Amino acid sequence: MIIKKSADEIDKMRTAGKVCAKVFEEVEPLLKPGTKTKDIDALVEKVIRSEGCVPSFKGYRGFPGSACISLNEEIVHGIPGRRKLREGDLVKLDVGAIYEGFHADTAWTFYVGDEPPPAVEKLMRTTEDSLWAGIGAARAGNRVGDIGHAVQEVAEAAGFSVVREYVGHAVGRELHEDLQIPNYGPAGRGPVLEEGMTLALEPMVNVGDWRTEVLDDDWTVVTADGALSAHYEHTIAVQDGEALVLTARA
Repeated sequence: MIIKKSADEIDKMRTAGKVCAKVFEEVEPLLKPGTKTKDIDALVEKVIRSEGCVPSFKGYRGFPGSACISLNEEIVHGIPGRRKLREGDLVKLDVGAIYEGFHADTAWTFYVGDEPPPAVEKLMRTTEDSLWAGIGAARAGNRVGDIGHAVQEVAEAAGFSVVREYVGHAVGRELHEDLQIPNYGPAGRGPVLEEGMTLALEPMVNVGDWRTEVLDDDWTVVTADGALSAHYEHTIAVQDGEALVLTARA
């Protein structure tokens, strides 16, 4: 069942989303060579709790961290730990916060160093552009397939591939509600988007093939061919016919 939200519930999700955006602002200065991923995770939790929220991920299905921190060929669900960041790492930081029972979920890709090489910058830019293309398609009256089609067009036009085993989802009282939102496929298919729907759109785009594998920790998802991957995500609400981004950074 697709659960639509009231204006008051969307406001609560927007509050959680603003806290997630603040996490990125606070954490970005830590993303430098020598920083341990567990220290990044500790700051993520500190910021979320200091703003009156609860981390969405900590303990979710047994996940040990407050953030998913995935490096380079890791796509998503990386576990924070003792690993140290290195110059040239591509860091995917995925965070969620709960405010008064409602979740917001967002992810961003960061480069460790001054300027990413052109090929890495292209991957990052294209993945973010594909997210915004999906957001632009998330309008009342469109269908779920229109979102995935928009994402896929942008990513593949740049010569990249879109992960298929992991998709976006509805979000609200639960971190993952019933509706799934693939980042690929034909337009004009799937459920109709309606006022009050709240969705986490999250393209995961690979330099190489779209296929994935899961590491022995049973969490970390990597590209099957070892190629780089980028991940961007926003929580949105369909409101006044358009997509309202609830996790937007200033």
